Amino acid sequence: MARINKVSITLCALLFTSLSITPLSHASEQARTSASQKSHQAKADRKKKTTSSKTKSTAKTSSKKKTSTLKKTTTAKSKKTSAVSKTASTRKIHSPALKTASVKMAQKCSVRKGHKKKCVSEDVKPLTIADAHKARVQKAKKTAMNKLMGQIGKPYRWGGTSPRTGFDCSGLVYYAYKDLVKFRIPRTANEMYHLRDARSVNRGELQSGDLVFFRTRGRGTADHVGVYVGNGKFIQSPRTGRDIQITSLSEDYWANHYVGARRVMTPKTIR
Repeated sequence: MARINKVSITLCALLFTSLSITPLSHASEQARTSASQKSHQAKADRKKKTTSSKTKSTAKTSSKKKTSTLKKTTTAKSKKTSAVSKTASTRKIHSPALKTASVKMAQKCSVRKGHKKKCVSEDVKPLTIADAHKARVQKAKKTAMNKLMGQIGKPYRWGGTSPRTGFDCSGLVYYAYKDLVKFRIPRTANEMYHLRDARSVNRGELQSGDLVFFRTRGRGTADHVGVYVGNGKFIQSPRTGRDIQITSLSEDYWANHYVGARRVMTPKTIR
C-alpha cells in the first residue's frame, strides 16, 4: 500500500508539473510572437515616416524649382517688355512724323510781270550749333574774298594799306581781315607768320582765306604773304612795279620759297 501511494503521488506530481509547464511555454511563445510583431510594425512605421519625409522634401524641392523657373520666366518676360517699350520709344523719337514736325516751313515767292505772286512752301531744317558756326565762318571768308578781289589790278605800294594808295603784301592782308577777326592783325608778314591766334595748316589742307607765307629775301622766317583763294592759287601784291594779282602756288619760284600757312578765320576768331 505504501508503494502504491508513493507511485500515485509521483504520478500526480508528474501530471501537475506537465500541466503547469505547458501553459507557461504557450505563454512565452505568445509573448515572443507579439514582440516580433511589434518590432515589425515599428520598422514598417519608420519606413513609412522616412518615405513620407522624402516625398515631402522632394515635393518642396520641386515646388522651389517651379517657383524659381516661374520667377525666371517672369523676369525674362519683363525684360522683353521693357526692351520692346524702349525700342518703341526710340522708334517714336526717330519717327518721320516727329522729324517733319521739327522741320520749319518757309515760303519762297516769285513775282513775274503781269502775273500774280506765286508762293511755294519749302522745308527748312533748323541749323545746329556747328552749322551756325560754319555759316558764320563762310560769311566772313566771303567778305574777305570780296575785299581782296576788288583790289586786283591795283599797283603795289610799299607800306600801303588803303585802296586809294595801293597795298604792299601785308597791307593787303591787313585791309582784308582787320574788321573780321577779334584779335589785332599785325602789320608785317613775319609777325603774321608767328601770330599766336592763327593755326598752322599743312599745304594739303589749305582752304580759301588761309594765309600763305614765303621767304624771298632771307629776312626773318617769312618776308612775303598772300591769301589762298582755292584751286592751288593765291592772291598777292608782289613787288614794286607789279599789280595785285592771282598766282599759282605750283610756280617754281613760289614753290621753292614757300615756308608755311596759317588759318586766321575760325569760329573762335571771327567777330
